[in-house]
Amino acid sequence: MKTSRIPGFYKKSVSERREVLKDLHSFTEEEAAALYAEAPLTGATADNMIENVIGTHPLPLGLGLNFQINGKDYIIPMAIEEASVVASASHIAKIVRNAGGFTAESTDRVMIGQIQVVGAPDLQKAKSTLLEARDQLIQGANDAYPSIVARGGGAEDLEVRILNESSESKYGQMLVLHLYINTCDAMGANIINTMVESIAPVVEDLTKGKVYLRILSNYADKSLASARCVIPPELLETGSYSGEEVRDGVVHAYEFAAMDPYRAVTHNKGIMNGIDPVVIATGNDWRAVEAGAHAYAARDGHYGSMTKWYADEEGNLVGELELPMSVGIVGGATRIHPMAKLSLGMMHIESARELAQVIVSVGLAQNLGALKALVTDGIQKGHMALHSRSVAIAAGASGEMIDVIAEQLIEEKEIRVGKAKELVEQHKK
Repeated sequence: MKTSRIPGFYKKSVSERREVLKDLHSFTEEEAAALYAEAPLTGATADNMIENVIGTHPLPLGLGLNFQINGKDYIIPMAIEEASVVASASHIAKIVRNAGGFTAESTDRVMIGQIQVVGAPDLQKAKSTLLEARDQLIQGANDAYPSIVARGGGAEDLEVRILNESSESKYGQMLVLHLYINTCDAMGANIINTMVESIAPVVEDLTKGKVYLRILSNYADKSLASARCVIPPELLETGSYSGEEVRDGVVHAYEFAAMDPYRAVTHNKGIMNGIDPVVIATGNDWRAVEAGAHAYAARDGHYGSMTKWYADEEGNLVGELELPMSVGIVGGATRIHPMAKLSLGMMHIESARELAQVIVSVGLAQNLGALKALVTDGIQKGHMALHSRSVAIAAGASGEMIDVIAEQLIEEKEIRVGKAKELVEQHKK
């Protein structure tokens, strides 16, 4: 039976970790080749993905362990260069696992395409006309992309908004049509753009205005994913800190982020520390996910915390995270990049909705990992200990010397390149 609980995984070598993974996952020959290749993305493939290619730029790919979401175990690939993120998320996932795991939900994969109309002589009449032509416009959009309709998706509804109707500037007044499109398991950018472009001439004719922009919106607030965990305080006990102290510290830290944008930005960056690596590993558009997440954090007119933490009536710590999640499992880099295909296969992801649930669960775990560290020993203790290896390498250490220098840096509590260079020179003599 597959499990995400692999004790001592971090102590093993890279080759040993790969062997453990092979025992848990039945890799195809193609997947195994990608896993063992030092540069799985070839220059030829990269050249067909973007312009002016000169090479590739890999990131470390680690595994988030211990995750149990909706009763299913996940070993979660995370592509990231920052130390302590994978370890922190895995640590919290173990705690949550002992509390029953994460529960997660996601809505249908409904994305938004926008059509901007300016210069309509009567904005209210233009709005009414478009709403009356709803069925015609939806049918026209679906005719432009029949393959998504055949898969059970396609344009489903529309909405019309008037922006700045009272503005005296001719550039400020406009009408915007939102086309709601179920993109199934695709992120859907090409689907959406094709559909809105196809009906733009009809919109222009109906409104007697001029269409300028016709493009998707990355604010996917109709495609939401949420995760939740409930943790008894005794599972939060850390060193000299009682579980109740840790719980209360986390709630106070959340309240700080909820009220203060200066804190919220850093708080939310920590959440995205968990989310982005999974989005990147699976070949999805992390910029789109980032933009949508931060917009959602300000949906009430105030930028605050993406997560919510509170104590319930039984004294448990409860964490919740809900975000727009514009990710897919087909098309784009998910189909081309060998490591994206490997990452999705490793998690046995069956739908874009399931992937969204996994991603927000990792984001919630990473947030708690950061808050728990902040309210106990401080963020630097664990982070800098893990960072010491990178410092040793930057100072010129190699092979077995890396661990020796890293340990000395930790012992002397001077984790900086200058000190590491001194130690490297001493070891070379």
